[in-house]
Amino acid sequence: MFGKKKNDDALPPFVREATDALRAVRDPAFKADVVTMGFVSDVAVGEGRISARITLPTPSGPIRDNVRKQAEEALRGLGWDMEIAIEMKVAGQAAAEAAPRIRNVIAVASGKGGVGKSTVAVNLALALKARGRRVGVLDADIYGPSIPHMLGAALQRPVTSQVMGKDMLVPVERQGLRLMSMGFLVDADKPVIWRGPMVHGALKQFFTDVIWDELDDLVIDLPPGTGDAQLTMVQSVPVTGAVIVTTPQDVAMIDARKAFNMFRETNVPVLGIVENMSVFCCPNCDHETPIFGEGGAARWADQTGVPFLGRIPIHIAIREHGDDGRPAFVAPDTPEPIRAAFTSIAGEVLTQADTNRPPEKQLSLGS
Repeated sequence: MFGKKKNDDALPPFVREATDALRAVRDPAFKADVVTMGFVSDVAVGEGRISARITLPTPSGPIRDNVRKQAEEALRGLGWDMEIAIEMKVAGQAAAEAAPRIRNVIAVASGKGGVGKSTVAVNLALALKARGRRVGVLDADIYGPSIPHMLGAALQRPVTSQVMGKDMLVPVERQGLRLMSMGFLVDADKPVIWRGPMVHGALKQFFTDVIWDELDDLVIDLPPGTGDAQLTMVQSVPVTGAVIVTTPQDVAMIDARKAFNMFRETNVPVLGIVENMSVFCCPNCDHETPIFGEGGAARWADQTGVPFLGRIPIHIAIREHGDDGRPAFVAPDTPEPIRAAFTSIAGEVLTQADTNRPPEKQLSLGS
């Protein structure tokens, strides 16, 4: 299902020729052409007409107009005396239609690796579930998926099910969460050596070709940084808002600002900032030491007007249970203040999600 490419040789000759002509068309946000990116569909030639649909991941009107103009010029270059009809669509609209029963889509992001983003995503999902909510987790880190291991599900595999004649993946279930990750589809030690277009296609399928069913919250664990994968998710999926995870020190804050600006430029609300590894808790005497600095995320949140969602300390229980497949939030020996911190953050995230969700989505999906 993922990473497969249609056999262009099986297309009728005129359709194949028209499709090849569209390879000259490029979305300025990506390095590959629209055919390679999988944006082109329903190419038809006949009865004096060439038609095609191009589905872009961005709602920008000027970009759509530019791509339409490129496509029309490319097809005119074939020299056929035919009417040209290009239908332009936005991928986010299609994704919203494909998963109309997901109330909140919450992207958990960081500007750099190593700040505990996946740890926060997993424990946030479990804290949301503890409130009686139906929760899924989508691991969007194609190259370094960690969610299966962190939830003790690394040996599980999703099954397929036919839905209206289409093969769909059934999420793995663990700790009451519905999960999907590239880690379920490839061997743990096998690298995923894919270029951007294949990653783009797989991430879109993780949202549209998975039977998520009715969810209150879908938590998306984004890879670190602000590259193609992040752009794909925020432009192809109807994201309610993003949670940015950082540590207190200045180097991490610099990269967190980049993530913040990416969401701002793509019109995705930032629900708030989580300061992870805020202090080191000594397991022997409970003394707290701010080894990465103190209060940096809260100050930045105050400067930008973004909500500060809370702090998570460095504690050996968080590390141990991330490794043994029992996240700290559900492990019985986790100190209560840590569990309480995730509970508080989950409550703040829901408050911000309710504030930022479009009114029409509130009405259509219910409470």
